[in-house]
This record gives sequence, C-alpha cells and structure tokens, in this order.
Amino acid sequence: MEALVVRKHGDPTLSAPSDNSSPIFVRKDQPIPEVNSPTAVKVKVRATSLNFANYLHILGKYQEKPPLPLVPGSDYSGVVDAVGSGVSKFKVGDRVCSLSTEGSFAEFIVADESELFEVPEGCDLVAAGALPVVFGTSHVALVHRAHLSAGQVLLVLGAAGGVGLSAVQIGKVCGAIVIAVARGYEKVQFLKSLDVDHVIDLSHENVTQSVKEFLKARKLKGVDVLYDPVGGRLTKEAMKLLNWGANILVIGFSSGDIPVFPANIALVKNWTIHGLYWGSYRMHRPGFLEDSLKELLSWFERGLISIHISHIYSLAEANLAFSAIKDRKVIGKVMIVFDDHKPARSKL
Repeated sequence: MEALVVRKHGDPTLSAPSDNSSPIFVRKDQPIPEVNSPTAVKVKVRATSLNFANYLHILGKYQEKPPLPLVPGSDYSGVVDAVGSGVSKFKVGDRVCSLSTEGSFAEFIVADESELFEVPEGCDLVAAGALPVVFGTSHVALVHRAHLSAGQVLLVLGAAGGVGLSAVQIGKVCGAIVIAVARGYEKVQFLKSLDVDHVIDLSHENVTQSVKEFLKARKLKGVDVLYDPVGGRLTKEAMKLLNWGANILVIGFSSGDIPVFPANIALVKNWTIHGLYWGSYRMHRPGFLEDSLKELLSWFERGLISIHISHIYSLAEANLAFSAIKDRKVIGKVMIVFDDHKPARSKL
C-alpha cells in the first residue's frame, strides 16, 4: 500500500515527496496492516485531513516528538475492509471515522472497534474525515471547558482556519453572539455567509476598536469567552476586551508567538485560563472524548454544523497540501483523498 513517510524533520513544502531532498516521501511498498486482535477493524482510508499540528510534527516543532521514521496524520474516514472475530459494532462496508495514533496518511489503518465512529447516512464521507480533531477541539473547549451559553459573547481569533471555523459554528449552535477575526476579503466574506454576528478583517481593521464599536451598538459590556488558536499580538489586544469572569481558551500559537498572560489582571478580573490540548483527552479521559464526538456526529447529521473543505490533494501532492496551510490559503480544511485513481488537485 501507499503511505507518506517522514524520514527527517524539515519543511515538507519545499519539495515534492518524490524528491530525495524532501523530508517526506511516498512509499508504495508499505505492508498492508492486518486484523491483529478479535476486536480489531481494518479500514480502507477514504480521506485524511491536514491539521497545523501535522505540519509542526514534520518540522519537529510540536510538543510531542515521536521517533522517526513515522507516518504522519491524525483524523480520517473510510470504509470497513475487514473485522476481527469479536467485533460487534461494525461490519465490512460500514462508513467510519476516527483519530489515528499510528498515522493516517496511509491507504489502510487497523484500529480497535472502540476507537471508531459510524458516519451517519447522508453525511459526506470525505468531510467526516475532517471532523474529529478540529470540531472535537472546539466542542471540548467551548461546551465543556468554557460552558458557553446562549447570549454570551464569543470572540474567535483565526476564525477562517480549521479550528476557528469549527468554533464559530459551535458558538452559533450554543446560541452565543459570535465575533470572528480573520484576514482577507475571501475569508471575511465566507464568515459573513455563516451569519456570524460580527466579522473583523485584520487587513484594514483594528480588532479592539471594531469590537468595542460592535459591543456598544449592541449594548453589550464585553467578551465572555476568548477562543485563541493564534497567540501573539492578537491575544494581547483581545485581553483588553474581556469581561470580569471571562474564560480564555488557549488552543494554539499559529502566529509562532506564545503569549504571556498577566496574572495580576487575571486575578483582579477573575479570568479562567484553559489550556486545551485535545489529543491528551484520548489518554486521560477517553470516555469523555467518545461522548463529545458522538454529539458532534449527531449535529453533523442534523445539519447543525458543516465541514468546509477548501482544498483536496492526492498523497503524491502532500507538499502542496502543506503549502496551502503554511501560506494561510485555507478556509476550513485541507484533505488528502485516496481513491482508485489519482484525484485531481482542486479547490472547492
């Protein structure tokens, strides 16, 4: 089978996986994994998503540094290809999605049946491969950590990216007043199409001033929940807008700048600062994560949330997929799609 292999840390965007100088390469002779326990399920992968964390993994800049060589990737979707003798939840042909601990940039994955989730009929299978990480992160952060409720003001930084766009949608499901921050006309217009309450274009607007004007017009005091996958200067600006008792959700640092929170102000204003590393829930609270993903799939089935895919690539085009993330061209998600033929590179 084909699989993408990382042989050294480096920038995967600089050359194609067929180039010997690239840190990533496509191996076509990887052995197909087989069902290895009574409860194991072999999945033929249909699609796997790229997350910013995957890019950091290959660069060698992520908080976890697994040994090389490795197959990167995390969430995926596909069709059950074989099952162990003790499997009761799934049968061959079922559509599933999950999070892989062994790397999802491969044609086949073997997982325990307890790790898989059925993709509801009527839901797009490729899109389902993008749901677990980004929507899972935002669901745990907003619903279970910040307890976001109707009428509260949610400020989402990096709102057009994968996690940002999921936070915007979950905020709307919760009945919050959503303020979204992004950069560029195309991203701003897309966010407006989602009926976001207020959208700020960083290309020519000041976040603090724009939010204050919106809050004044709506007779609101300030921001109740800050969702921050960006860090850096934007975090400092956003802190000026927070209410007493606000929740700050630290999701990541796509700006490359890790912010420092003023403990004295957090004390006086009774802020709660949540660090949110979603992947660690699988180790520490797997049942909690299972309930979260089941609710998300229910929302997906009912049309309460949607998964926007802006770019689709084949495995051989992985460098282009990572470039789209690096160059911040993405609205929503980038996907690697496996098929019986090489899919055309496209933008949806």
